[in-house]
Amino acid sequence: MSARGYLPRMNQTVLDPTVASTAEIRSRFPALERRDHGLPVAYFDGPGGTQVPRAVADAVSNYLLQHNANTHWAYPSSAETDALIEEARVALADFLNGQPDEIIFGANMTTLTFHLARGLARDWSAGDEVVITELDHHGNVAPWQALARERGITLRVVRMNTSTGQLDWQDLQRKITPRCRLLAIGAASNALGTITDVRAAAELAHDADALVFVDAVHYAPHVLPDVQELGCDFLACSVYKFYGPHVGVLWVRRALLDEIDVPKLIPAPDSGPERMETGTLNHEGIAGSTAAVDFLAGLATGENRRQKLAAAYDALHTRSTAQFSSLWEGLSRIRGVRLYGLPPGAPRTSTIAFTIDGLTSTQVAGALAARALYLSNGDFFAHTVLQRLGLQDEGLVRAGCACYTSDDEIERLLEGVSAVAEV
Repeated sequence: MSARGYLPRMNQTVLDPTVASTAEIRSRFPALERRDHGLPVAYFDGPGGTQVPRAVADAVSNYLLQHNANTHWAYPSSAETDALIEEARVALADFLNGQPDEIIFGANMTTLTFHLARGLARDWSAGDEVVITELDHHGNVAPWQALARERGITLRVVRMNTSTGQLDWQDLQRKITPRCRLLAIGAASNALGTITDVRAAAELAHDADALVFVDAVHYAPHVLPDVQELGCDFLACSVYKFYGPHVGVLWVRRALLDEIDVPKLIPAPDSGPERMETGTLNHEGIAGSTAAVDFLAGLATGENRRQKLAAAYDALHTRSTAQFSSLWEGLSRIRGVRLYGLPPGAPRTSTIAFTIDGLTSTQVAGALAARALYLSNGDFFAHTVLQRLGLQDEGLVRAGCACYTSDDEIERLLEGVSAVAEV
């Protein structure tokens, strides 16, 4: 499998001194002041949704208190709302390396994917094929399964290699046939952290004249997305995974945007991103989305927002990779702990999944919560992954390193898991 498209070039040796320190970053997150059982809370639940910096909350509050209105009317707060949405399209276009008129906002990735799937399928026939994978969150599975039930679309499912947590590449190659209309693929597994070579997969799909939809929800907090480099046609992500409000974002290649027969109200625009945005949007969340992108860009220096984002991501990747390595190595030394997914050094995010022998994931997460260590557990809607691993009953425990994760918190987590495993 080609390594191209996994990760952008990263500085693995020296941190840029102009990039904000962990202590500086932590000072911007009011949630880190919370205490539980007399201890400061350590948030390792970022893969399910990160905490929010003060600037993002201020942007949401400022919109609601100073600019709240519906769009396209002839009074100032309505015009301010129009401008705010356009500003957010620019910010998310910078984030994804797309164009502002390719950015669609919605409730979340899952809702946007259902909407897109319905629109695409109006041009498809029974027997046309969609390729999905076992490694994906079911937000990138269920919309395509619905097409199979409702319109007779044939689903082909790419197997996951359970020993590595990676896709079976040969199976992917077999599953993309001349009847394939779309490849729906995750850039990174929200359960195991595996990063998939989307660029190479997209080339396979495009060689068969198929479109490519990418779920980048778990990828975007760890690797700065680049829709041009990934070679996709559609990409979805969720701002609440990278320090923003609960808003979904869909990027659609401009050449396709006006062709998709999405369900829409007759008075809605017939062109541009608004034709795919149903109803009144979450304006305050969109204001916070711009603030989230600017928060990340503000952690580093550069000539423009995209360059600042790239520098910040480089530095954060270096920090989180070191923390992940410490966490993996420490957990691997604890008796009864089982780790899942690829080890440090492989194409993966700084998200770690584990179990403790004799305990369910709920029991482990509850015991760690009593130590003010907040971790998510269960199947994370990556239901097929858990089935393939035989863990659908007990679930996985998941810890993610975020920009505010400190080395002290890594040590606290290792101590906590060791204590739970010994009980």
